[in-house]
Amino acid sequence: MMLRGVAHSAKETFTLLLTRSPSSNTGLKFSSAWPDVANRSFLTHSNYTTDTKSREENKKTLENLYSLSVDITKIRRLKEWVLLQDVAYVKEIAGILQEMGADGTTVASIIERCPEAILHTPAEINTQRALWQLVCQNEKQLIKLIEQFPESFFTTEYQQNQKANILFFQELGLKNNIITRFLTSAPNIFYNPVEKNKNVIETLQRNYLNLGGSEANMKIWILKLLSQNPFILLNTSTAIQENLEFLQKNYFTDQEVLQLLSKLKGFIFQLNSTTMQKSMLFSKNIFKCSDQELKQLVLKCPALLYYPVTVLEERLEGLLKEGISIAQIRETPMVLELTTQIVQYRIKKLSALGYDIKSGNLESLNGTKKDFEVTYGKIQSKKERPIFNPVAPLHIED
Repeated sequence: MMLRGVAHSAKETFTLLLTRSPSSNTGLKFSSAWPDVANRSFLTHSNYTTDTKSREENKKTLENLYSLSVDITKIRRLKEWVLLQDVAYVKEIAGILQEMGADGTTVASIIERCPEAILHTPAEINTQRALWQLVCQNEKQLIKLIEQFPESFFTTEYQQNQKANILFFQELGLKNNIITRFLTSAPNIFYNPVEKNKNVIETLQRNYLNLGGSEANMKIWILKLLSQNPFILLNTSTAIQENLEFLQKNYFTDQEVLQLLSKLKGFIFQLNSTTMQKSMLFSKNIFKCSDQELKQLVLKCPALLYYPVTVLEERLEGLLKEGISIAQIRETPMVLELTTQIVQYRIKKLSALGYDIKSGNLESLNGTKKDFEVTYGKIQSKKERPIFNPVAPLHIED
């Protein structure tokens, strides 16, 4: 059973980058060795003046923006400091975007959402354009990506690292469409020196083989892991090693560790041993189980390892309030992967069909939204199906 809560987070994290950092409530922890990587907007901002009181807006910049039908009020509200700079390249950047196929509306939208784009020199943007063309099919695809993820494209401080990492990922065997997804949704990994990323990959490969993985499957495993969670590369090799050792010290066999890595899509490397230890101890006390029984519960439901005590506590409380017993939860621990709100909603829907969740197992609550809808549909059909009476007379017209 895949950890759906984690998978869902993974998908959103992909889309929102690290702005929705799970470390605030799920025990995720990225290495402090790379603080500048997670603050690219601030870096860009810090290169220019932030004194908005004593400076006047650049009239030439305003005129050029007006000529492009850019909504200046949006820029003032989001990043007024951009309008205060002595030098801006409004016409030049707009021209490059238009060369790539952007129409006037698209150019205005890009600048409104990423005003600092106009502070980059044409040379910087043309270099960035060439870099992204290494993995884009054509300029039509490129401009579409820029329109969707302007901040990712207009971060130009790490161009040498970006190029080296793009080439490295291609050599590793990642397809260009996966690399473009990384560039837009996980650009931070390209800011690392390529040696750092190589070191992390080598650590993963070494541990995969040490845990009993085969040489023949190693490349597929690595590429799948990276495709699912590229943020693994923001960790250090030391953190990866420490978390694997923690699992082994807690009696997980090599095969079971590999199983957890697959279920957690590599998020195990973004946890820390202290949080995992507390979560496991909490679950052991709640379910009153032995170390071996706890291990089986974790393999069945990695959420017991992944979520911190506060989250597990809240979800257990929500289930108990609905009249669900600890014994039921222990039998189907995967229900802890769901938020309290989702559980309440699903119980309400099932109750409306006369289904008593308290007297049965919790399997009907589990799964993704799609899984639940299928389960709900089956229960609904069963309820509405007329009962066939084999001894009832048949009325056949002559």
